Amino acid sequence: MPHISFSELKIWNECPGKHKLVYLDKIDSFKGNEHTAFGSAVHSTCEQLVENNIKNSEEYFQEQFLKELRELPKDLDLNKNLISDMRSQGQMLMKYVLPVLKEYFGDYSLVSVEERLFEPIADYKDYNFKGFIDLVLKTSDGKYHIIDWKTCSWGWDSRRKSDRMTTYQLTLYKHFFGLKHKIESDNIETHFALLKRTAKNNNAEIFKVTSGNKKTKNALKLLNKSLYNLNKKSYIKNRLACHGRFGT
Repeated sequence: MPHISFSELKIWNECPGKHKLVYLDKIDSFKGNEHTAFGSAVHSTCEQLVENNIKNSEEYFQEQFLKELRELPKDLDLNKNLISDMRSQGQMLMKYVLPVLKEYFGDYSLVSVEERLFEPIADYKDYNFKGFIDLVLKTSDGKYHIIDWKTCSWGWDSRRKSDRMTTYQLTLYKHFFGLKHKIESDNIETHFALLKRTAKNNNAEIFKVTSGNKKTKNALKLLNKSLYNLNKKSYIKNRLACHGRFGT
C-alpha cells in the first residue's frame, strides 16, 4: 500500500526535486558514515536496555557499533580518530540511559519499543503514514509518553529545539499513535531524548515537545500538501535548498 514516512516528508519539504531523485529515480549517493553507524548502535543499545535484555550495555554498544561500521561501503574513507572517540563516547553514554528516564518520568511502565506506525491518512485513505517510535512509556497518571532518541555532539540550542520540521516528527507520531490505539491526544505527550557525545555535562537530556490542535492541524496540512503534489507529479526544484550532491 502506498505510504509516506516523516523522513520522506522532510525531504519533500526541503525540495520536491530532491524527493524525486531519492524516492522515484532512486538516486542517492549517501550510504552512511561514522555518525549514522554511531546513531544506529546507540538506538539499538537503548532498545535493549529499556527491555532489560542485556547485562553489559557498554559491551553491547561496542559490538553493535563495529557491526554498523562493517556494513558501510568498503570504499568509504572513515575517520579512525573519530571512530575511536565515538567508541569511548558511546560507552560513556550508555550509563545515562536508564537513570535519565527514571529521573525525568519517575515511576513508569514500558509500553513498546520500536513501535511501528502504518496508519491511514484521513484525506488520502489510499496512503498510510509509516513510522517507528523509538520508545513509548506510560506513567502513573495514565499518560502515554512518546520518546525519540537523538544522538548529537554537544546538544541542541533553543532554535533547534523549537524548529518546525524537527518537532513535526513527534507531532505526527503523536497523532497517528493516538489513532492507532484510540487514545485521546490529551493523554499523549512527546519528548526528544538527546544523548550528547561531546558535552562536558548533562550528557543525557530529555525535553518535552508540545503539540496542540493548531500545530497538529498544520503538520497534517503539510502532509496532505505533499501527497497532493506527489499525486500531481509536481517536482519543482527548490534551488535555495537543493545543493551538494543533488544540486546543479
